[in-house]
Amino acid sequence: MIGLDKTKYGMLLAETLPGIIETEEENERALEVVERLMKKGEGNLSPEETSLFRLLVRLVEDYEEKAYPQVGNSSAPRDVLAFLMEQHGLKQKDLVDIFSSSGTISQVMGGAREISKAQAKALAAKFHVSAELFI
Repeated sequence: MIGLDKTKYGMLLAETLPGIIETEEENERALEVVERLMKKGEGNLSPEETSLFRLLVRLVEDYEEKAYPQVGNSSAPRDVLAFLMEQHGLKQKDLVDIFSSSGTISQVMGGAREISKAQAKALAAKFHVSAELFI
């Protein structure tokens, strides 16, 4: 925590009250803060916000690993995507805004192309999961 303004960081912690996530409601609340920080952009976060962001992401990942074991680290990213699309009733065309073309989505789903880091972040925000699931 070198370089952090303890007062500013303390205020952020008091505002968000992070803790071990045990319910979907708590997870959603943490994800809202994560999304708000992501919208600011990685280079636009203060050191205190970056620290809070990293803490919340870790808490969300810990919760989701336990809550959604069927989408664990052993699943291929395209399998995770297919599972989440099915759960949300989405078709490939519903993700064109993330992949920029239906051809790219088809290549990803067919295993001919990997999901990029930018796409993984966008998918994580859309499905409220860790971007690590898509990398």
